[in-house]
Amino acid sequence: MRMGFGTAGAVMALMAGTVPALAQTPAASAVANPAQWPALRMKLQRDPKVEARVDALLAKMSIEDKVGQLLQVDIASIEPRDLETYKLGSILNGGNSAPNNDERAPAPEWLKLFDAFYDASVKRTDGRPVVPVIWGTDAVHGANNIVGATLFPHNIGLGAMRDPALIRRIGAATAAETAATGIDWSFAPTVAVVQDDRWGRTYESYSEDPAIVASYAAEMVEGIQGTIGKDFMKPGHVISSVKHFLGDGGTGGRDQGDARVPEAVLRDVHAAGYMTALPAGALTVMPSFSSWNGEKMTGNKSLLTGVLKERWGFQGFTIGDWNAHGQVTGCTNEDCAPAINAGLDMFMYSGPGWKQLYANTLREAKDGTIPAARLDDAVRRILRVKVLAGTFEAGRPSSRPLSGKFNLLGAPEHRAIARAAVRESLVLLKNNGSVLPVKAGANILVAGRAADDIGVQSGGWSITWQGTDVTNKDFPNGESIWSGIRKAATAGGGTATLAPDGSFTKKPDVAIVVFGETPYAEFTGDRPTLEYSPEDKGDLAMLKRLKAAGVPTVAVFLSGRPLWVNPELNAADAFVAAFLPGTEGGGVADVLVAGKDGRPAHDFRGKLSFSWPKRLDQYVLNRRDPGYDPLFPIGYGLTYAANTPLAQLDETKPKVTAGDQNALFVRGRIAAGARFNSGGPLAQTRTDRNAQEDSLRLVWNGKGSGEAAIEQAMPIDVTRESNGQLSLIVDYRVTAAPTAPVTLGMADTAKTATVPLNGALVKGDWTTIAVPLRCFADQGLKMGTIVKPFVLTTAGTLGIDVSAVRIGSAPAGPVTCGVK
Repeated sequence: MRMGFGTAGAVMALMAGTVPALAQTPAASAVANPAQWPALRMKLQRDPKVEARVDALLAKMSIEDKVGQLLQVDIASIEPRDLETYKLGSILNGGNSAPNNDERAPAPEWLKLFDAFYDASVKRTDGRPVVPVIWGTDAVHGANNIVGATLFPHNIGLGAMRDPALIRRIGAATAAETAATGIDWSFAPTVAVVQDDRWGRTYESYSEDPAIVASYAAEMVEGIQGTIGKDFMKPGHVISSVKHFLGDGGTGGRDQGDARVPEAVLRDVHAAGYMTALPAGALTVMPSFSSWNGEKMTGNKSLLTGVLKERWGFQGFTIGDWNAHGQVTGCTNEDCAPAINAGLDMFMYSGPGWKQLYANTLREAKDGTIPAARLDDAVRRILRVKVLAGTFEAGRPSSRPLSGKFNLLGAPEHRAIARAAVRESLVLLKNNGSVLPVKAGANILVAGRAADDIGVQSGGWSITWQGTDVTNKDFPNGESIWSGIRKAATAGGGTATLAPDGSFTKKPDVAIVVFGETPYAEFTGDRPTLEYSPEDKGDLAMLKRLKAAGVPTVAVFLSGRPLWVNPELNAADAFVAAFLPGTEGGGVADVLVAGKDGRPAHDFRGKLSFSWPKRLDQYVLNRRDPGYDPLFPIGYGLTYAANTPLAQLDETKPKVTAGDQNALFVRGRIAAGARFNSGGPLAQTRTDRNAQEDSLRLVWNGKGSGEAAIEQAMPIDVTRESNGQLSLIVDYRVTAAPTAPVTLGMADTAKTATVPLNGALVKGDWTTIAVPLRCFADQGLKMGTIVKPFVLTTAGTLGIDVSAVRIGSAPAGPVTCGVK
């Protein structure tokens, strides 16, 4: 991309493939040169009437009012009545936050809670301006927090469609379902250009190719917000937020990592989506948790102010990510003037200390640490967006045109859009012997643990943050892949039988095996290699059993990224990459199963939006990289008319050194670089749970204090996990009740922080406890230098078996700092 040319030229360069190869050498500077970035032609220009209204509001606001607008607080940390005193700019529901702490709260409860927050925000008797609060939510593949909503394929699948027009329709449907609950702001779209597929958020990226991302970003923004000059921010549309600015896809496969790339790569690759989304009128931008060349994006003035606001002319406001400001140099979660001064306009905060953040920011605004001009600029931007979005006229959430129309959730027309997206996103990688389409009248065996599991096919950000601990009942308007196949088989005059374990009595004509990754989101989704399911080869064993029995077998693979599946590809006659299709599993059958006329309703049209690895260590595998050698290149995808047989693949696994610090003790194995150590009057042996000696048996004899601990050879850093709502999770079984206090703790290099455990130690069957990492961080533990991530201590007698210790997302429901 030549410096200085406009949006059209930038996109043309992307489409033409002229973006330079992705040099991965570190660059010394984290200071951008805005003059080297293209100037964008924004459709949204300043309206004098809007500006005059904003200026009039600003002139009447107190400094307390202004500072309040800079805060967005998670609903788990604030009560509606707080907004009677603190006139905050926004609230949000974080990944695990919901009305009444119930992630399955029905839609009316969401609307009821927003009414309560809104009513408190507009209650004033002092004559100063009333500025209504707005509510932000992560509607990243539909209104995915709401039971009954339509969940569309995740972005990686949408990228395989190559259908920008359908993207716009998906954005509009998502906005309508979000608006039905009164919520007026969606943190979407994600326009990351992922370059290392180990990252747990790869599925939130449309593609490794910046041209594909650029072709989608504006369409999604206009679907969510409407089109400037036509239906922009009209009823049924909501505010969008383009994220995560900038370079989040280049952090080496690690969430909240560091993109060590030259400025040209940051501009020409990672900024591609912004160059179309911002001209389309995106009203907010979310700076990334991640860094660029060592500096946190949330504090990078050269990019937030120099490029985004001054060079590009962005008129909306920037909203921080989840407590991300606390990671900026010189900041804490409760005090961060440097982020505001760098160009952050609104903090996103979760935790009990939001009043401290308000007080510190107010103090800094009064003493000039935050200059008056910068404060006014931030508030002006927030007010401008609220005026443009119609916030002041919209009234109480429940009074808005689409509010309460809960029949929009999972509406037939929205489900039809989602089903079309599923069909278009399927990529056929193998069809040896033309096993597909499944012939009309066939006796079909449908197997695999994911065949009848809408949660697995939907992935992360589906009712719960990580997409875990959900059942088909949580998706009342959804359809599993099994259900869709059963209906298609019956319509074609055949039969379908569900057997998750692949067993059968009468040999089927064909087997469709549905398997893949279990749901995850950021933090827990990061992987050390690209090998599919290295610890559990049950899916492969099933494919091999069916092959040995002479059953033609179709593999339907669910994943949030391309993975090394050479053994599974070899064991299947046909292989379909379905990615994470969402709630409309019937779309899979539309392509795989023939009707009575002998033809399926639809052919395959999906093309890979990410290169598919030939080896498990091909983490960085992008078309412009030197030595590009994929198994299937980006753009690959067979059709029924164009089918190339796939030869036997190499199943050799190179030795790689990799580990996952979040899996501390799983399936009888201690994480690399750690050991399980016990001291004092404590016996440590092995016992069985799911496999031979896969669990620890710990027995204290009561003759003094004893400690069982996982000890790290080198300290590990769980700062990001602590900030991101993750918990220390232990799967255990009590064999002998305690006779003295028992504590569960973590230790840094200097101290140990503990929580009480006795109330959770009741003799019985296997169970799980989750203790939020913040429980230890709040005691002053240094989460960046953890040497003992698990410490279990008592001076009495106790018998306990432990089958797993990990850091992850807690199961659905309330979590506490221990149980007394």
